[in-house]
Amino acid sequence: MLRVAVVGSGPSGVYTAQALVQRESVPEVMVDVLDRLPCPYGLVRYGVAPDHEKIKSLQNTLRAVLEHPRVRFLGHVPVGPPPLTPERLLGLYHAVVYCVGAATDRRLGVPGEDLAGSASATEFVSWYSAHPDAPGEAFGPGDAFALGARSAVVIGVGNVAVDVARILARGAEELRPTDVPHAALGALADSRVTDVHMVGRRGPSQAKFTTKELRELGALTGAEVLVRPEELALDPAYGDPSGLPGHSRRNVEVLRAWAQREPLGRPRRIHLRFFLRPVELVGEHAVHAVRFERTAPDAGGGVAGTGVFEEIEAQLVLRSVGYRGVALPGLPFDADRGTVPNAAGRVLRNGAPSPGEYVAGWIKRGPTGVIGTNRPCAKETVASLLADAETLAARPVAEDPLRELRAAGLEPVQWPGWLRIEAAEAALGETLGRPTVKIPDWTGLLGAAHGRD
Repeated sequence: MLRVAVVGSGPSGVYTAQALVQRESVPEVMVDVLDRLPCPYGLVRYGVAPDHEKIKSLQNTLRAVLEHPRVRFLGHVPVGPPPLTPERLLGLYHAVVYCVGAATDRRLGVPGEDLAGSASATEFVSWYSAHPDAPGEAFGPGDAFALGARSAVVIGVGNVAVDVARILARGAEELRPTDVPHAALGALADSRVTDVHMVGRRGPSQAKFTTKELRELGALTGAEVLVRPEELALDPAYGDPSGLPGHSRRNVEVLRAWAQREPLGRPRRIHLRFFLRPVELVGEHAVHAVRFERTAPDAGGGVAGTGVFEEIEAQLVLRSVGYRGVALPGLPFDADRGTVPNAAGRVLRNGAPSPGEYVAGWIKRGPTGVIGTNRPCAKETVASLLADAETLAARPVAEDPLRELRAAGLEPVQWPGWLRIEAAEAALGETLGRPTVKIPDWTGLLGAAHGRD
């Protein structure tokens, strides 16, 4: 029998577990999927916008893996700091696969970034997704992101930026049928935001959002999308997008159509801006504007500053310029790339493979690709692990890792505990006259998991 611990229950972790139990070459693989949170699914639960029900339905696919007879979910098990260091964990299992993602965001590195009213898109997403680590009262009494701002600036032009802009501009009643936490729903209902500026330093042909996400902005009933034709025209590919990749070409076509449309006069506006690079968040104690430098395409496919500046009013600024991996105590870490050094998923210590230690997902390759990209990434890592199986199986390990975790003072939440959380969230929704509503705090989640009121 080969006992494997997979650290992280998001898509990369679950796809790793699936690949392990499906491989007939080693039929006696037992997999424990560990997670710091008492809830499974990672960014599918805590990163997908609440109005994206189709993507959130991926939880059903992940659930089938976690209910496999040779897979065991163990939530509320933090790995890294004592008592469960990577060294100790490796003493409990023949192999450990770290699928811990990229837990933080990249910073802009400009003056004023830490002013009140400035935050990462990651924090905002965590707040409306009911992540138990979301900030408590960072932006207003009683709830984070009280949204008293009139104008918000979202820096970045990827899918997360589109999600954030859409949630800011969407009416709260449209979010009521979703699982958005009740306090966040109330804050969004009271929001005074009328203008959302989504700003990229490069042109529309280089934007990272998908056409599907982009078109969703145009489908909002209470908001309109405004695009400046002169900014589109700066893009060398704007005049003839035929040579662009498919999604970039379609993006340009959608933006071109919006730029030619007359204003609709709706109560909220989403301004899509291009060729503007943030250089300063302006304010004394709280942000009141963002200063940008106009950029222009250079000969190498990038952009260069022009020395022309403009300010956009903003009382709320959300940066969405990419995720970044975080070092896990006890594991090697490449600070430049934000990943764990590895060769085909094998963790490298001082340039050599570390027996029994592996990585998959964003902590392996960086925050690239879509959810489905994690499947081949996981398969590559599992292929490496199973190639090492004979050597790994010879290592002495704990007879019952769960007993050892409890002996170390941990209180793992097993699958029945997660099912109790689901039931509690369904009951909460029923009392509020809504479908399932997420429990947003550690006390509530753990109380539900262990059957405590």
